Amino acid sequence: MPLGAGTAAAPVLVHALRGALRCRAITDVVVVAPPDEAALAEVAASVRALDDRRRDRVQVVAGGAERSDSVAIGLAALPQRVGVVLVHDAARALTPVEVFDRVVHAVHSGHPAVTPAVAVTDTIKQVRSGPTGVETVVATLDRSRLRAVQTPQGFLRETLERAHAALRGGPGGSEGGDAAGDGLPTATDDCGLVEARGGRVTVVEGSPRAMKITTPHDLEVAAAWLATGEDGRERP
Repeated sequence: MPLGAGTAAAPVLVHALRGALRCRAITDVVVVAPPDEAALAEVAASVRALDDRRRDRVQVVAGGAERSDSVAIGLAALPQRVGVVLVHDAARALTPVEVFDRVVHAVHSGHPAVTPAVAVTDTIKQVRSGPTGVETVVATLDRSRLRAVQTPQGFLRETLERAHAALRGGPGGSEGGDAAGDGLPTATDDCGLVEARGGRVTVVEGSPRAMKITTPHDLEVAAAWLATGEDGRERP
């Protein structure tokens, strides 16, 4: 999916990689691509198009059937010397480097699982669907205690490895939860896996520019930021 116009135009993945590689703490990047030959070739071409001198530290691997499978594959592909792991969604292509830096700093400061997040501004209702499909409100949640999480999410490597081992029923997965693999749901993010094992997740400040680009409107907003220089760097 192209993002931007003129000389700024590039696939969303390229913008995401450029943003990640602005973080000086990142030494190795694994891009987990859809597991078909055409997609792998397209992703590999995007990586080769990078103008960053560290593009040789970027490798592409084929992902799995589920999101958690793909993260586990990417984690296994990282060199063993990597002790802090960031899991990032390429659709959040304009995430400011300062968000990466805050996550890395928090992990190095003793927090084994970290997520950036922003405050929720909408009123959130919990609903129940009836037998005819009509939804009714069952609760209004206190939005002052709610956060919309973003990526990159950061982890001590052993914390993330234990969380994924627990999901698969492997040894060493417990961080205060029940027996490994017992009733763990399919998580939509990796911090959710840590939470499910009884682990603590720390929140740091996210950014509106770390929005997930999933709709044509999102693409228009991101392109407007690029056109005005809002390309993933926070400004006063």
